[in-house]
Amino acid sequence: MKIIIGAILFIVPILFKFEANWEFIFFFASYIVVGGEILVRALKNITHGQIFDENFLMALATIGAFAIGEYPEGVAVMLFYQVGELFQDMAVSHSRKSIKSLLDIRPDYANIKNGDEVVKVAPQNVHVGDHIIVKPGEKIPLDGTIIEGKSTVDTSNITGENVPRVVQAGDSVLSGYVNNSGLLTIEVLKEFGESTVSKILDLVENASSKKAPTENFITTFARYYTPIVVISAAFIAFIPPLIFKLSLSEWVYRALIFLVISCPCALVISIPLGFFGGIGGASKSGILIKGGNYLEALNQVDTVVMDKTGTVTKGVFRVTRVNAKEGFTEDEVIYLAAYGEAFSNHPIGKSIIEAYEGKVDESLLKDYREIPGMGVQVGISGDKVMIGNEKLFERENIKVEGKKGFGTIVYVAKNSEYIGYIIISDEIKEDAKDTIMGLKNLGIKQTIMLSGDNQYVASKVGEILGIDSVYGGLLPQDKVSVLEKIINETSRKGKVAFVGDGVNDAPVLARADVGIAMGGLGSDAAIEASDIVIMTDEPKKIITGIKIARKTKKIVTQNIYLALGVKIIVLIMGVFGIATMWEAVFADVGVSIIAILNSMRALKVEE
Repeated sequence: MKIIIGAILFIVPILFKFEANWEFIFFFASYIVVGGEILVRALKNITHGQIFDENFLMALATIGAFAIGEYPEGVAVMLFYQVGELFQDMAVSHSRKSIKSLLDIRPDYANIKNGDEVVKVAPQNVHVGDHIIVKPGEKIPLDGTIIEGKSTVDTSNITGENVPRVVQAGDSVLSGYVNNSGLLTIEVLKEFGESTVSKILDLVENASSKKAPTENFITTFARYYTPIVVISAAFIAFIPPLIFKLSLSEWVYRALIFLVISCPCALVISIPLGFFGGIGGASKSGILIKGGNYLEALNQVDTVVMDKTGTVTKGVFRVTRVNAKEGFTEDEVIYLAAYGEAFSNHPIGKSIIEAYEGKVDESLLKDYREIPGMGVQVGISGDKVMIGNEKLFERENIKVEGKKGFGTIVYVAKNSEYIGYIIISDEIKEDAKDTIMGLKNLGIKQTIMLSGDNQYVASKVGEILGIDSVYGGLLPQDKVSVLEKIINETSRKGKVAFVGDGVNDAPVLARADVGIAMGGLGSDAAIEASDIVIMTDEPKKIITGIKIARKTKKIVTQNIYLALGVKIIVLIMGVFGIATMWEAVFADVGVSIIAILNSMRALKVEE
């Protein structure tokens, strides 16, 4: 409204060509209407010690214009500045709404089952172990396991994938999924504060606090830039008239133009907005980036290091072969191995238990001991049994006779005597090979795989996928050492990204320049250790993330060149008396609007 009133007051004296006094009254009234707020803001900032900002520049330039009788131009600067601010607010509001709509996943309520009754409560009031009912069309409010019902769920809010997923009793579901059809009863596994939806919202809402180096540079730049501009304007206004006896009013006018042009609004607003848009666009694709600094770092990645299991392979193991040494049977080998892995949560251990098919009597187990990175040792019915990899058997000086095969080999010994081996195979993900090829097409110089599997198996997987270098037989601490070696060998400009499943790889994720957790959203270790979380198990999302980072960097760079380029040209024109206040307004407000609209392109993701 104040812009409309100010504009009317501004146009009237121009149309009707009033006399000097009435002209001044109308222009001054228009100036107060559209610029009063800026004048007050400038005074407040001065009293708080914040002298050199855009408000101070605008106030000084326009008051100076009135002082030398350039009333229309003084009002025009304020009027168009306010129009520019309006457009900026609209652009920022649009971006925030776009991101908010991408993350409109917070559930409003949960239907908790209380005996035969179903009560609607806030998700914060539901606890682990409670049973909740999710009706068709409702959001799943908390992470849990389905105990009754079958349905399809829309996971696009969380994973970015549009294809509905079929779920039934026994399947895990995450908060934020939308139930499409059937009635589901779910046992809650996590409190609301620890649920997937809370983690996503927390990550995205706090992402802006971690500024990219470019954002920090602009903040520092503006702090020193503005006082330099004011001092330069003072020199322009007074030095030529004093030394060369030139017109004071003309050079003051040029100095005022210089001040208006110099406002750093386009840089200060559009650059953070560009990174904000990039983070929002990545969220839409199922990629959570913790801050602008990580988005910018991803743009500089030239080496991608990845774990094998759960990253390029599905992590779904199955026993493909059981071999028994002469004098023993395959049934005995799988029996002892299954009992030895009874307490294991590792996919390999679970696959052995599934292959055994019998029920494990835990009362027969004594002195269970896990040997990190090697295997387990346990007493079974009085026998000392060892199950593990070749390193374990070398350490115990037990000679093995197993042949090399494609898959993970687990050796079994009873009372320090080798009795056989089991081969367990893991399936490679469908898009893993295309991902490696896509990374190379993006200009990634080196792809490397680290694996706890033996070198033969790891190399075979690496060969199939086209990975440049493969390190096998690594313990968790070995992976950190190898990664540090890779980082030291990488060029100073390039950065190293590590992609892992977020649970066993937490130390390596934390050490990498950019840690990317693959499908690790349900893992606290992934959230804490990684910089970026891919919410699906798709390696191709690494390519999408790098593309988003590069597009965002390109947009931000365009804004910097646009703002500085136009300002420098018009500044030179202003000093030589070619540019007027109208060009100055465009160099400030016009460039700001263009830069902001350009920044909003970062929200649009091209897979």
